[in-house]
Parts: sequence; structure tokens; C-alpha cells
Amino acid sequence: MSDAFNLKMPESRTTSVVFASPHSGRDYGRSFLRQTVLDERLIRSSEDAFVDRLLTAAPEHGAILMAARKPRAFVDLNRDCSELDSALIEGVKKQAHNPRVASGLGVIPRVVSGSRAIYRGKISQEEAFERIRGYWRPYHDMLHTILTQNQTLFGRSILVDCHSMPHEALEVLTRANRPRPDIVIGDRFGASADEDIVAQIEQIFSDAGLRVARNTPFAGAYIAKQYGQPVKNRHCIQIEIDRALYMDEQMVLPNDNFGAFQSLMKNVTARIADIGRGEIRLAAE
Repeated sequence: MSDAFNLKMPESRTTSVVFASPHSGRDYGRSFLRQTVLDERLIRSSEDAFVDRLLTAAPEHGAILMAARKPRAFVDLNRDCSELDSALIEGVKKQAHNPRVASGLGVIPRVVSGSRAIYRGKISQEEAFERIRGYWRPYHDMLHTILTQNQTLFGRSILVDCHSMPHEALEVLTRANRPRPDIVIGDRFGASADEDIVAQIEQIFSDAGLRVARNTPFAGAYIAKQYGQPVKNRHCIQIEIDRALYMDEQMVLPNDNFGAFQSLMKNVTARIADIGRGEIRLAAE
């Protein structure tokens, strides 16, 4: 088992779909908790808590499940490793304006949800680079390997990159007189996945009784951009799930609906895995 991620393999890989959860890591470690000015509950406010547990059935349906072990507050796997924050990391030169970095959400975050500062001051460049070497790079190296294998086996790869969103983040849609979605599907406005795949995933969530929106307010970030190249038969779809559906956001605990929603997601996961079924190339060669 890697320090950077948990990898759950199916007995037989029968689908080109890979499910991943880059922000559900909860191994905060004593040294990190000693560094932060936040308590053990507030430091978890930007964590996609329990998303990996919503996807545990993926290997039963022939799909790989990959989940980060370290939390987003420690290192953000959905950022380019070059997105370094000069306001946090000693010795880093200020880069051209990057709204994510400027708001404290670079590859080594300066803040969690609500713009709460994680540290009192700066951290060393050596520490920042060690987090990237030890956790960011192994996660992406393995993800790249898995997706390349799937493309060899099936002729394409489909990455379903799963996240959760704060219930309050959906207020922007409510204010615009649009129905509040339960699920937001991001495909970078068509740039990271074929329309047919995205439409099938949207229908699966709709059939489960969930309201679905596309690309607003979340269209996809580094992972969708990096691994979604439809012209090369590499597809990446970002899924954002309203946290209120399955957890108490304030206490960071599963709510009374967790079991029912986990069962719903088991069926959703099975149907999404079916999208990637096809004859395995190597078996015919």
C-alpha cells in the first residue's frame, strides 16, 4: 500500500472506467496537525469526506478505485505541481496572476473553506517540494499508468473524478432562479470528454432521482484538463456531489441518510462502469 493513495483493484478488469477520489484523504498526521492553527474539525472543512466510501462497490463491477490518503489541506492533487503560492512557501517567486493560487488554493493550500488560514506563517520550500515528491507525484504517476493500461486494453480510458461540494456553494444557482442541483458534472464545457459519455452519466444520475447540472459552478480543474483528451480517446468527467445528501457538514460525520445514499451510489457506480465495457483487446491478439 502506498503512503500517497489506496488502490482497490477488481478481480478482473472489465471496464475502461476508473473511479478516483483525490480529495477524500484523511491521514492528517500528527506533525501536520501540530503545524496548523485550526482544530481537527475545521482543518477538515475542505475535505471531500467519505466520497471514497460512496465508491467502494467499483471493484465489484470490474473498475479500479483510487483514493488519496493525504488530505487536500496538506497537498491538493487537483492542482498543477507548479501552482506554488509565494505567500505561503518561503523562497518561491511570485508568478503571473493565477486566481487559484491568489486565493490560497495552490498545490500546497494556504487556506481551507471559508478562507480560513491553515498556518500562522510560511512553510519551507523544502517541505513543499517534499509533499509534491512524496504524495502528489506518486498519485499522478499511478493514475497515468492505470489510464494508459486501460487505453491499451479497451481502446479508451474513462476517468470519473469524484468530489463533494459544500451545500452553500450551490446558492449561486438558487439565486439565479435555477433548480439547486444535487450533482454537478464537469467536462470543461466539452473539452475533457465526449458528449455521449457525459450524457450517459447525466442520465444515470437523473434516473437515480437526482437533479443534475453541468459545469456550473464546477467545470473541472487540473485533473480534468490533464487526463481529458477526447481526441485521443481519453475522457475525464468530474463529479461533484452535494455534501448535504449524505453528511453533516459542520461535524464532518455521516448523516442519517448515509446508508441509503451509499446504496444509491452503488447502483450509479455499476451503471457508469457499464459505459466502459467492451472486448478486451489483448484477449483477441
